[in-house]
Amino acid sequence: MNLLFLHVMWSAWMGLAGLAGILPVPGEMASGQSSGEAHPLYVSVTEFNHNPKESIIEISCKMFADDCEATLRQQSKTNVDITHPKDVKQLEKIMNDYIQKNLQLKVDGKPVLMQWVGYEKENESVWCYLQVNDIKALKKLEITNSLLYDLYNTQISIMHASVGGNRKSIRVTYPEKKAQFDF
Repeated sequence: MNLLFLHVMWSAWMGLAGLAGILPVPGEMASGQSSGEAHPLYVSVTEFNHNPKESIIEISCKMFADDCEATLRQQSKTNVDITHPKDVKQLEKIMNDYIQKNLQLKVDGKPVLMQWVGYEKENESVWCYLQVNDIKALKKLEITNSLLYDLYNTQISIMHASVGGNRKSIRVTYPEKKAQFDF
């Protein structure tokens, strides 16, 4: 599958899923169990944008909300409701812990720490925002991304990186999880 096809499928799914009443398609979970309710595409999109004025890398992760909730429930062994959380701070801690564990970055060969910024729910998806501070410039961004890999063995991760007006994209599919951007 090429990136354009995946983008079109993602856009179509996100735009029509709630309106058209698309019936769930049984999914194959990484554990081999049926998920019961699923959608036909298991995709996350992660954007990395270098902001030289603020010397930060802005990170945005977009995932299907139901997949994110199921993964967070499985990992935290607690009930997770992104739409109506009982404790927003606790939910954000669970989300941040999960992302920190499943998304690691190296800038010019050096591991960097991501700082949690927040999240928002948008239709059937959830956006999680993080940032890396004190990055004045970068030439190489190495990513290890296993977001939602513990839930579905058909997970696709699309990653976009923008540095100095130059945007690059890459797709990795389960079990692959490493990507590198050179600028």
